Amino acid sequence: MKLVVGLGNPGSEYRDTRHNVGFLVADELAHRWRVPDAWREKFAALHIRTTVGDEAVIVAKPLTFMNLSGQAVAGLAAFYQIDPVDVLVVADDVALPLGRLRARPEGGAGGHNGLKSIIQHLGTQAFPRVRVGVGRGDDVTKGQRRDLADYVLGRFEAGERETVSAAVLRAADASERFLADGIERVMSAYNAAEKQDSAE
Repeated sequence: MKLVVGLGNPGSEYRDTRHNVGFLVADELAHRWRVPDAWREKFAALHIRTTVGDEAVIVAKPLTFMNLSGQAVAGLAAFYQIDPVDVLVVADDVALPLGRLRARPEGGAGGHNGLKSIIQHLGTQAFPRVRVGVGRGDDVTKGQRRDLADYVLGRFEAGERETVSAAVLRAADASERFLADGIERVMSAYNAAEKQDSAE
């Protein structure tokens, strides 16, 4: 069994914000798999359970705020006896250009409070993750840096939505690749390609 967690903040006021891009990926997976069951609540998370190929899969969206995401992830992982290496976390990343993906088998939080909480509650950094770039929102030409908290809690601008929608689809594709082939194959398929696409 594997667990795919899309990170975000609960509540309508946070819907479609940059910090909630993980929720968008989780919703896309539920949509494309046509899961008949509604999202259910357990361990402070909304989750669905289904089978993809021969693999039992849980997709979850924590109902805690971002900095407490680890409570939900650890609760689900413990209940369903899922090892950290089988927990894929999808999160936003301000260090990546808008729309770019990066997959890693493990690592630190990189300043992301949701990942920090998951590391604390799982007791390890050794869980795979797919990061979706949301940019920093800095105006380089004017030398201005936006407040990151305000930026990630803001909604995508009209001119960004097409890029974000495409990134959500690719992140869902990457999640499916993880389920079928593991994180190393995801890295091979997406990391280099994403870097090349952004350079063109």
